[in-house]
Amino acid sequence: MAVYALTVAYKGTRYSGWQVQKNAPSVQSAVQDAVERVFGTRLGVTGCSRTDSGVHALAYVCHIETEKEIQPEKLCLALNMHLPRDISVLEARVEEDGFHARYSALGKEYLYVIRNSRVRDPFAEGGVYQYPFHVDENLASKLGKAFVGKHDFGAFMSAGSKITDTVRTVYYFDVRREGDYLLISTAADGFLYNMVRIMVGTLLKACKGSLDITAALNTPDRGLAGPTAPAEGLYLKKVFYSKKELEERINNFEE
Repeated sequence: MAVYALTVAYKGTRYSGWQVQKNAPSVQSAVQDAVERVFGTRLGVTGCSRTDSGVHALAYVCHIETEKEIQPEKLCLALNMHLPRDISVLEARVEEDGFHARYSALGKEYLYVIRNSRVRDPFAEGGVYQYPFHVDENLASKLGKAFVGKHDFGAFMSAGSKITDTVRTVYYFDVRREGDYLLISTAADGFLYNMVRIMVGTLLKACKGSLDITAALNTPDRGLAGPTAPAEGLYLKKVFYSKKELEERINNFEE
C-alpha cells in the first residue's frame, strides 16, 4: 500500500471550505474527483484540517492510500490535469506507512493579509481584508505578542463548536507591513474553529484601544474577544511535520 502526501494550493473564494458538503462545492470533493480520474477508483482523501468557506491555502496537505503506485512527479501533473484552475497540486511525495496528514502534523502556520488602505486594489479582491482605518504595525506587533504561549483560547472560538479542550500553544504571532498591506503570521500546535480570524479581529480592536487582549485570554467568554475577521484574508501557509523545521521557523521569528 502506497501513501502519497499531496501539497495543495487553492483559492477558496468559490468553495464551502475543504470539507465535503452535501449541497455546496468543496476543495476536498474536487481533489477526490481528480484522484478518481487518475486512479480509476474513488479513494479517500484525508486533509490536515478543515478550512472555512472562503479561506485560501498556500500549502495545504492531504494524503491518499492506494495499491497503485505512480511516480510522484507524474502524479502531480496528472492530478492537475483534472483539477479546476483555482486548485493546484504543488507536490506529491511518498510517505511511510502510518503517515497521517492531520495526526502527524506538529503545528500549522497561517497568514492573514490586510489591505490597510481606504483605496481598494481590484486585483486583490477576494484575497485580502480591506481595512480602511490606519494600523500602527509596531503597536500591533507589540500587542500581538500576548497571544504567544500556552493559553485557554476559549474566547477565540466561534459559538457552536463541540471542542471542549480549548488550550493551545501559539508559537509566534508576527505583524509586518509591506506598503499598504499588513501581513500577520501565526503558528500553533493547533487552532480552534475561527481562532485565527478572531485573533485578528481582537488585535484590530486592541490597536484602537477598545479591547484588552490579555483580559480575553484564559477565559471562555467569547464576548471579551473581538469580532471574527473576514475569511477572505486568511491563508493556510504551512503544515509542519518536522520538529527541526518547526523549531527553525520559531527561531526565525524570535530573532
